[in-house]
Amino acid sequence: MRRKDREVTALADQLSILQDCKVCRVAMQDTSGLYIVPLNFGYSYEKDCLTLYFHSALSGRKISAIEENGAVAFEMDCRHRLIEAENACGYGYAFGSIIGNGTASIIGEMEEKQKALALLMKHQTGKDFVFDSQAAKAVTIFKIVVSSFSVKQYL
Repeated sequence: MRRKDREVTALADQLSILQDCKVCRVAMQDTSGLYIVPLNFGYSYEKDCLTLYFHSALSGRKISAIEENGAVAFEMDCRHRLIEAENACGYGYAFGSIIGNGTASIIGEMEEKQKALALLMKHQTGKDFVFDSQAAKAVTIFKIVVSSFSVKQYL
C-alpha cells in the first residue's frame, strides 16, 4: 500500500469498516474477458479467515466465470463524505475501503447455503433470518475465501 498513513491494521477497526460496507464489487475473468459486478454480501471472520458470501441467480455470466476460474479480486467502500476547502486543490473525499483477492466457489451443501443466506441478511439488515431448503434451492450461493486484503481509510 502506497499511502501507509491511511492503512488500517487493527483487526477491530478493519472489521468495523467491513461492517459498514454493504456492497462488494467482485472482479473475475472468463473467456469473454474481465467482468466486475456489484453485489450485496454477508461475511464471517473465523480463525483468522475472512469469507464473503453472495447470492445470485441460478445461472449467468458470473456463475459461469466462477466455475471456469475461481480467482477473483474484490473492492468495497463506505463512510463517504466530501471534505471541503477554500480552493479546488484542497478538496478531498473521506472513505473507508477494503480491497483483496481470494478464491470463489459455488456452495452446494444445503446447510452451508442456508447459513450463508442468514449471514448475508444479518449483514444487510441487522436482523436474524432462518432459511428453509426451498428458499436456498431457489438461488446460487457462492463464497470467496479471502487470501489477502488491505483496509484503508481517510478521515
